[in-house]
Amino acid sequence: MNAMNDSYLDQITLGDCREHLPLLEDGSIDLFLSDIPYGIGLDDWDVLHKNTNSALLGQSPAQQGKSAFKRRGKPINGWSQADRNIGVEYEAWCKSWAEMVMPKMKNGASLFVFGARRTLHRAINAFEESGFLLKDTLAWVKGSAHHRAQRLSIVFERRGLKDAAESRQGWRLGNLAPVYEPIAWFMKPYKIGGTIADNVLEYEVGAMNLAECEIQGADPTSVLEFSFQRHERRIHEAQKPLKLIEFLIKLTTKEEQTVLDPIMGSGTTAIAAAHLKRRFIGFEIVPAYHATALQRLEQEAGMRHFTDQSESQLKLFEKPTQGYSS
Repeated sequence: MNAMNDSYLDQITLGDCREHLPLLEDGSIDLFLSDIPYGIGLDDWDVLHKNTNSALLGQSPAQQGKSAFKRRGKPINGWSQADRNIGVEYEAWCKSWAEMVMPKMKNGASLFVFGARRTLHRAINAFEESGFLLKDTLAWVKGSAHHRAQRLSIVFERRGLKDAAESRQGWRLGNLAPVYEPIAWFMKPYKIGGTIADNVLEYEVGAMNLAECEIQGADPTSVLEFSFQRHERRIHEAQKPLKLIEFLIKLTTKEEQTVLDPIMGSGTTAIAAAHLKRRFIGFEIVPAYHATALQRLEQEAGMRHFTDQSESQLKLFEKPTQGYSS
């Protein structure tokens, strides 16, 4: 590892990754693994566009009072042209840092990018335009999922439309239960004329360690079923199970190799890397999440970070006030 990375190694740095990624050593990262914002308006940090439609992040009557449905991804009164630009702007945001990641990865290295079912294609476009190859798309099957399908008959009953309500018994508004989330698996191309086996010899990345990732004695598939453990602390609404992140790290890296997560969130990637004796480099822009990630890293991985972030920042977690802007 080059000295250029020394100040970032095994650290979660507070700040916008776009200010720090250019400072990393080219060809120094063995694995990119990040649960990036999905651009679906989950919270302030997930609004990655300039849309000024005041209804975009409102609530419908059916959502009021339900903590799982704090925000709408769709304006209450229909889609405007500004709303239709959300995906394009999200793709541009992804590309703004994906192209910075490209030179930092080793040839043949893997990149795992979590995404939403309806916006992941935008992240895929951004990474492909930045030079990466899409290797596969995995499916993480969640242990539970919030279902947003509202009964159409109830909507009509509230409007006093008795006949319409009776004719629409069993019909719902919304989507099927979202029991999985996709994970895009990219690879940085290896040199023309060589093979992936040659690349493993030269860069030590590009292969899969299936022996370390067997599930009940069988090779894993592209459908990954991991749930949160009983003792697992949940501090972020988009947090992923530690075992899932550990699986992806074990699948593609060896001990002492370096994992990059430029949007660290709750710090799960750092904790998984520490547990598996990998090095990590991480960034987080929201001070509250940064503080809680450091706290988790100390409590769950025994890594004490000396930082100028005060204990008072832990209180900010309940309402983060800073995030990415488009």
